[in-house]
Amino acid sequence: MKLHFSITAAEELRERRGGRYVLYSVSLEGFLLGKARYSQLRRWDAQLRQLFGNAVPAFPPKFYLAMTKSMADERRSQLEQYLQNVTLDSNITNSDVFIGFFQKLQQDTFKIPTQSAFLDVYLADGSNIRLDIQTSDTAERILKVTSCKMGLARELIKYFSLFFFQDHDDGALSVVKKVADFELPYVSLQSMKELHCKLGIRKWYMDPSLDTLLMDCRASLDLLYMQAIQEVKRNWVKPTEGQMQELKFLQKKCKQSEGKMFLELIREMQFYGYVRLDPCICDYPEGGCSADICVSNNEINCCIKLPTNQTKEVSFKINRLRSWQVTFLGATKDGEEDTLELRFEYNDSGTWQWIILYTKQAFLLSSCLKKMISEQMMKAAKESQEMEIKMPESMKNSKKASIQQKQVVHSGFISRKRILVRPTEEDCVFEKIREEDL
Repeated sequence: MKLHFSITAAEELRERRGGRYVLYSVSLEGFLLGKARYSQLRRWDAQLRQLFGNAVPAFPPKFYLAMTKSMADERRSQLEQYLQNVTLDSNITNSDVFIGFFQKLQQDTFKIPTQSAFLDVYLADGSNIRLDIQTSDTAERILKVTSCKMGLARELIKYFSLFFFQDHDDGALSVVKKVADFELPYVSLQSMKELHCKLGIRKWYMDPSLDTLLMDCRASLDLLYMQAIQEVKRNWVKPTEGQMQELKFLQKKCKQSEGKMFLELIREMQFYGYVRLDPCICDYPEGGCSADICVSNNEINCCIKLPTNQTKEVSFKINRLRSWQVTFLGATKDGEEDTLELRFEYNDSGTWQWIILYTKQAFLLSSCLKKMISEQMMKAAKESQEMEIKMPESMKNSKKASIQQKQVVHSGFISRKRILVRPTEEDCVFEKIREEDL
């Protein structure tokens, strides 16, 4: 599925020799990844095309005449679509050409050269592992090094990921975003300094039953146990009084066998393993409602506070969701924070309707939805293979078509507000920029 790339700004600049060029701000999940010129992106596209041919989507064409404002807007939109579409092929995103381009782009944008550095990776219990790294190390490498230090089996690494999170003064914890495999965590942390983010390792799957695959490795069991304890302490799970007493009893013993029993017990509790978002605003069942949202186990669960001060719990099931999109609405009135919305098309009692959530964690929520869909697809494919063994040949093709139909889900990103940064007010935006200047 597509990565959440967007071009949030197009900045017109002058070169020393007098020419002009446009610098595009490339963001990933709402955070600046780097700044690039059209010519840089075009050369990168040529490199990808040499390796992958027609698998690479069409690149926005060159303009041989002076660009007008509308042409510049069109190019920005086309570049944004290109960046999103090029990530559909995992062979491309895993290639050295793809990773190397964004590696250099991040380092050049934030002026961080390759050198040795220390990086702290935090665990759910608040402790951290200090790594001796290179500033150019990708998140994929950082995750492997962290896993190696912890003794995590190589085949289990795929069940975990790195996240940026915030510890707030009031004790609340916010997951800011999942770190992309090709992202440079050290550079990203420097670029997000004002947010006071930390880098942490957490499990990355939406189906709680997958816990059972990780129970025989001490390191993965410890990671799951620490995260489960965190969820209990923060009242993210909803145990009965009897279950809570049993959890406390097992927690005191703190042995590996009891750790397994603890996880088996907590897996039965409501909201275990859910990703929690910060309180936000939604338009369901009416506009202006505040909502506490958590997502996992094939649902978006919303505890909604109505204007009448009554609360209503609603579960939006993933199998009744047809599509969703994230939209950048622009800055808030005070200009301090960007506004994002995630809207999803939902079948409510036979009628399709759009549900809107206004949350700065819209990209994180979208990533969770993608993860749930991919897990469902993998599960359906596995079940299909098992059924094919037992099924008559005449029925196999119709069953395959049925499964594929159920898996059609669309997601997207819409940058509703275009940002243009001008160096001076009197400059005529884009009208005098020619292709050779880019």
